[in-house]
Amino acid sequence: MAQITRRKSVEVNVGGVKVGGNNPIVVQSMTNTDTADVTGTVNQIMALAKAGSEIVRVTVNTEAAAAAVPKIYDTLRMFGVNVPIVGDFHYNGHLLLKKYPECARRLAKYRINPGNVNIGKKHDDNFRTMIEAAIEYQKPVRIGVNWGSLDGALLTRMMDENNLLAEPKDAREVTLDAIVVSALESAAAAERYGLPKSHIILSAKVSNVQDLVDVYRPLARQSDYALHLGLTEAGLGAKGIVATTAALSILLQEGIGDTIRASLTPLPNGDRTEEVIVSQQILQSLGIRSFAPQVTACPGCGRTTSTFFQDMADQIQNYLREQMTVWKTQYDGVEEMKVAVMGCIVNGPGESKHANLGISLPGTFEEPVAPVYIDGKLATTLRGDHIVAEFMDILNRYVDSHYARSAQPEEVTA
Repeated sequence: MAQITRRKSVEVNVGGVKVGGNNPIVVQSMTNTDTADVTGTVNQIMALAKAGSEIVRVTVNTEAAAAAVPKIYDTLRMFGVNVPIVGDFHYNGHLLLKKYPECARRLAKYRINPGNVNIGKKHDDNFRTMIEAAIEYQKPVRIGVNWGSLDGALLTRMMDENNLLAEPKDAREVTLDAIVVSALESAAAAERYGLPKSHIILSAKVSNVQDLVDVYRPLARQSDYALHLGLTEAGLGAKGIVATTAALSILLQEGIGDTIRASLTPLPNGDRTEEVIVSQQILQSLGIRSFAPQVTACPGCGRTTSTFFQDMADQIQNYLREQMTVWKTQYDGVEEMKVAVMGCIVNGPGESKHANLGISLPGTFEEPVAPVYIDGKLATTLRGDHIVAEFMDILNRYVDSHYARSAQPEEVTA
């Protein structure tokens, strides 16, 4: 794992998952179902949890959604899914938490947006009611500031103050400052009402990479609250993945962040679990955490006009990810295994030697043989029409002999 010095933050227990302190950075996700649809929401939470989400957030925006939360919780537990469920509240959270106590009890955490409760106004009863519910049910809260719903009164006040300065800041700087102030003032108010710091997580979400970096750096300097990272609307496809990766990687490399989410916009009928995989891959690529064995594959070139190595790499990566649901209960450390599937002899043997298991497939006009390397040594050469099946068999035997619990690693022969 990478030697990154983490910023010191206060540990928060979210339904048994420890966030902050010296604990691993947590992967979070959110459903996009109507929470009142118990079956649909349960199915999506189960899929997100299976993909590796360690906390799942659901929208609680109506009475029907609040009434559904206990049913969702109980159904998940009936199926053995114990992932903590977080309630995302806006505007009416003070009403729902009061009217539906079983919803308040089942949720592992409440998300409060200070921009749409009356925090900062003369009477902040709505915010205070939500904090009092968190205290009563011993739940942590995430105070989540979002620049799309930033407290207008606070921003106006800070803009006015800025205009009186001898050298005023530009509007962007003042807005980013206001986001930080909103988070810190809201957290201070929560503590005044009796919520301990160990029950508070902060987030300050924006949509642009550099803005996110420029918000979280001062937020991290000025507090020791646990911090949740993520772009608020990362976007579709490659744009969303690249933007999320760029923003989070900078902050994580600086030791900032205790829990993360990739807020990707899925395509119609797209797979919601993609946001979990992207978050995991960011942490794994930075060497911060390992979730599943990694497959190194070359991009292809004129030497590899066959797509066979691409198909094989895809099959192996999917197989490894699917097997992890079983392997993680049987094999210690298997998530750190590295596999190389290369398309020709130029870099194939070298990359294969750096992996635990590697295969170099024949490129265009090369001899149709595929050398297999195990822990850096040439073990065998595969030929014929069953290369994929034979390599998968080698892979399975390697996992069983090298990672089985209480078993001593032994040499694997092809």
